[in-house]
Amino acid sequence: MILYRPRFVDRACFTAQMFAAFHATGAVAPSSRRLARALARPLAHRSGDRPLAVLEVGAGTGAVSRVLAELLGPDDSLDLVELNPRFAARLRGDRRLTGHDRIRVINAPVTELGRDRRYDVIVSTLPFANFDPPELTAVLDFYRDALAPGGQLAYIAYRAAARARIALGASPGVVRQHRVQAALDEWRRDHAVATSLTVWANLPPARVWHLQAPAAGPYG
Repeated sequence: MILYRPRFVDRACFTAQMFAAFHATGAVAPSSRRLARALARPLAHRSGDRPLAVLEVGAGTGAVSRVLAELLGPDDSLDLVELNPRFAARLRGDRRLTGHDRIRVINAPVTELGRDRRYDVIVSTLPFANFDPPELTAVLDFYRDALAPGGQLAYIAYRAAARARIALGASPGVVRQHRVQAALDEWRRDHAVATSLTVWANLPPARVWHLQAPAAGPYG
């Protein structure tokens, strides 16, 4: 019974915040273990043994964070960015995440982080479909600045979420969704590698995009 209590508390905390702030939460349940593993593939399939700097944006209650923590090498570091103060407090209280000084929790908008640090891997679970185009542009600009040359970005898009919003929304909402989708399409075209996979074992099912920044050029 004790083994399942942390997961139950995570779900209860997530559900409460989903109703309180769905725009920022963007999902109806914490990420499944399978989705977390798909997002963590850049770390799991690393090449070489050099230390990696990893950033997770939208850490929530830590479902993906814990998988990333399990994959950290002895000299890797992990920054967990979470805007929601209740989620951030939950992360700071999780001994699996904060048992050593290589993992830190940052309770702030990702766009307010300093631009002087580069990350080899960025994992983003932000609900882009909920964003206004200027919000999305600001986040993508930060990722562009923060991602090291040749670094990898993994992010999610819930299956059919944008189409549903377009089908059910009013005209201004449809225009917003088209602009958001166009910005994401352009972002993917700018990267050296773009692959995706669908994780059906998640609520809701999610498409995971893995992108790689150019080794030189605008990221250099």
